[in-house]
Amino acid sequence: MSASDALLVDRAGAVTTLTINRPEAHNALNAEVLAALRAAVLEAEADPAVRAVVVTGAGQKAFCAGADLKELAGMGPDRAHEKMRSGQRALRDIERAAVPVIAAVNGVALGGGFELVLASTFSVLSTRASLGLPESGLGLIPGYGGTQRLPRAVGSPTAAYLMLTGTRLDADRAHRLGLTPVPPVAPEDLAATAHALAEKIAAQGPLAVRSILTALEAGRDAPLDAGLQHETALAALAVSGAESDEGVGAFLERRPAVFAAPTNAPEEST
Repeated sequence: MSASDALLVDRAGAVTTLTINRPEAHNALNAEVLAALRAAVLEAEADPAVRAVVVTGAGQKAFCAGADLKELAGMGPDRAHEKMRSGQRALRDIERAAVPVIAAVNGVALGGGFELVLASTFSVLSTRASLGLPESGLGLIPGYGGTQRLPRAVGSPTAAYLMLTGTRLDADRAHRLGLTPVPPVAPEDLAATAHALAEKIAAQGPLAVRSILTALEAGRDAPLDAGLQHETALAALAVSGAESDEGVGAFLERRPAVFAAPTNAPEEST
């Protein structure tokens, strides 16, 4: 099925795959794509049967080459501010979704494309992938969260260097910097690798997965003690829940755990 002509949505079991489908524009993020991506991830988050999302780009050349510059041309400051905030909101909703979002990067991920990777839960890179924030060479700056997320991921000096020079990272360098936890894979193995990881996550306790993502989000910018309070509340709910009864019971009985789809999202701590 298709959420829009520019975003293909495919559901296989517990995994939903979203494919940015603008190969003629190197899968650039226009308003339609951003809105469809946000809506699709929120829909997946709300469906207990969906346990992981994979985002990729159509074709082999580009995951996403960035914001659609044709949309930006000639904008005044008020319209540009609205455009940037809209893009930030879309990626922020993806970042804090209670369903894991795996970016399968099959080619260039530049500008907004790299910012989409940074907003994902984690990424898997093809050996053909390259990532960068080249906006300064166009008289622009990253506007969908890149100036905030990249320093948190690699440190301020490295982030400043990458943004000020527009230097691109190949897949090996991105892996060494910690931007992806998975060693780069051959292009023909990218989809299978990303989906295998999504299926592995889908086999874990679904409430546990959601609680981990909730705890990560709560602690992202919080002091350690505040983050620990969230963790304590969520861990206590997990320990006392039916899902852990199945998981621990299966471990003790030396059998695979069979987890039911969650009926409730994990409660936030107070």
